[in-house]
Amino acid sequence: MFDRLLGDYMLHKGLIAKDKLAQAYNVQETKRAKLGVIAVSEKLLTIAQAEQVNSLQATMDKRFGDIAVEKGYLSTAQLGRLLELQGNYYLAFVQSLVDEGIMTMEQVNSAEEQYQREFGLTATDMMDLKSGDIDRIVPIFLDSTDAQYRGMFSVGIKAMYRLIDHHVYIGKAYRSNSVRGEVLGYQKFHGEEYALAAITGKYDDIQKLAISYTKEEFIETEEDALDAVCEFINCINGLYATDRSKSNIMIELEPPEFSVTYSEARGDEMIVMPVHISGGEISFLITTSERVEVA
Repeated sequence: MFDRLLGDYMLHKGLIAKDKLAQAYNVQETKRAKLGVIAVSEKLLTIAQAEQVNSLQATMDKRFGDIAVEKGYLSTAQLGRLLELQGNYYLAFVQSLVDEGIMTMEQVNSAEEQYQREFGLTATDMMDLKSGDIDRIVPIFLDSTDAQYRGMFSVGIKAMYRLIDHHVYIGKAYRSNSVRGEVLGYQKFHGEEYALAAITGKYDDIQKLAISYTKEEFIETEEDALDAVCEFINCINGLYATDRSKSNIMIELEPPEFSVTYSEARGDEMIVMPVHISGGEISFLITTSERVEVA
């Protein structure tokens, strides 16, 4: 997720050209990040140390990690952690930027630091963002410590990642008493917990999500697109209900519904998270208040 977040940030700040960013994303799909890039990104090696190890590799028949451990730059535990991270999407993105000559590691680090300062993030936040772990990332963007909100948003974003677009990324969530969209799909559930979950946005963006979810090339009508979105919301809430049942908390799902032609959700304590997915942007809305209506 952080590959898209930082890429979008760098694009809007003029740190990278649109065509170069697209080039890096295309190359990223075939990349496996090198240990030196990972170690620098994780702040375990300096750029100078990584370059020194790379130079030694040219004269020694040894792997990067083995040399770094021999030099005392890394412990064996740290090396093990770096090897685990080699499949990380963000680190593959950084590797692509460097290998394609689009940016240097110094420029990438500078962009990371600028992003961190601008959004007031801690070092731990940055580690969580780079991890790709949705459960660690969602709380950074969610202004709530409520366990139900955190659980539902995490389940929803993970479902989007796994079932629709593994390059999904999110924006800062906000609170509102009213959310209006061109089309809206939603579902309520009740029992030992109550909530309404909804997806809303422009029809073109909802259609993109529906096509990605159903794997169908064409979805002709608003009703077809919203049917697919409602099916997906039902999937999200079903996953959440199954998870809660493990703690003996029973939830009953109501039938999902949709509304078209600039619908509005109104109620208390609605939290809305912008989601960039399948080339579009939708709003993922959750409220645990029973005082909510859709019109």
